[in-house]
Amino acid sequence: MARVALVTGGTRGIGAAISQALQAEGCLVAATYAGNAEAAKAFASRTGISAHQWDIGDFDACATGVKAVEASVGPIDILVNNAGIVRDATFHKMTQPQWDAVIRTNLDGVFNMCRQVIDGMRARRYGRIINVSSINGQKGQFGQTNYSAAKAGELGFTKALALETARLGITVNAVCPGYIHTEMLDAVPQDILEKSILPQIPVGRLGRPEEIARAVLFLAAEEAGFITGSTLSINGGQYMI
Repeated sequence: MARVALVTGGTRGIGAAISQALQAEGCLVAATYAGNAEAAKAFASRTGISAHQWDIGDFDACATGVKAVEASVGPIDILVNNAGIVRDATFHKMTQPQWDAVIRTNLDGVFNMCRQVIDGMRARRYGRIINVSSINGQKGQFGQTNYSAAKAGELGFTKALALETARLGITVNAVCPGYIHTEMLDAVPQDILEKSILPQIPVGRLGRPEEIARAVLFLAAEEAGFITGSTLSINGGQYMI
């Protein structure tokens, strides 16, 4: 029987690559999106992957959305918490709304989504949860105290939940991408990319969304049952711990 996978932020960028990779492995995949309905509709039409709109920062919206997905696709076996936002500012200029928005989506969203699926996974004694954190949650980043805090929080969440579910056939792991060639990075001026970013990456290039998706597939596999509470860094050697 095909496994059912749900990918948050799964219609664009890294999330779209993850959704399609899981589909190619035979999973029944559903993807969430927050606001770009046109892109989500195009993605769903192109791939056949169902796209569902809700705010992952809203607990009740997550409860309603997950119930709808499970009613149409089936109980969720694989959850990939990929959705995230940035609201960058140096801390002395950061507003509370900038802080709250990032924590709400990037950290509260992980709790909100996991809470909807964990009881079913426990009852079936099987599950794969993969949290997409960031290199900046590992090392920090200038102008991103909110984002770095949220992404570091995801790593602590991953380890704690992994301990709670290890004997129940549920694994919980994280991946930490470095600089990946997505729409978000396209906004970075070329001179900054060439002078400030690429020199920090030992392999000398940006990562590709498909490379993150491949790592998620590895952790989502049934054969990965002995891997839990782990963090897989995918950053071209930029940061090694």
